[in-house]
Amino acid sequence: MKDSPLITKSKRFALDIIEICNKVRTERKESVLTNQLLRSGTSIGANIREAAFAHGKADFVAKLQIALKECSETEYWLELLIEADFYDDKNILESCLEIKKMLISSINTAKSSI
Repeated sequence: MKDSPLITKSKRFALDIIEICNKVRTERKESVLTNQLLRSGTSIGANIREAAFAHGKADFVAKLQIALKECSETEYWLELLIEADFYDDKNILESCLEIKKMLISSINTAKSSI
């Protein structure tokens, strides 16, 4: 799983989230939403990476489910930033949804082999 598309995309996503949060903090002087977004947006990849070293299939699924929860939370914070006109590039939201779909697919696949 080390070079999986999910790991690669979630790391790129985390780097994009860091960039967005820094931009919004600097340009809009907003920190409450960006602090939440930074935590959840970077946690997705961390949990996916942790799943790669799970102690069996059940632990693997549990780690991916945590990543999915973080992804859903990130989607919410992004929607708030976009709808509040703090950030206007919706491509990041599309990236979040793509990772969410990949996580759901990975979880379903892993569950079917338990």
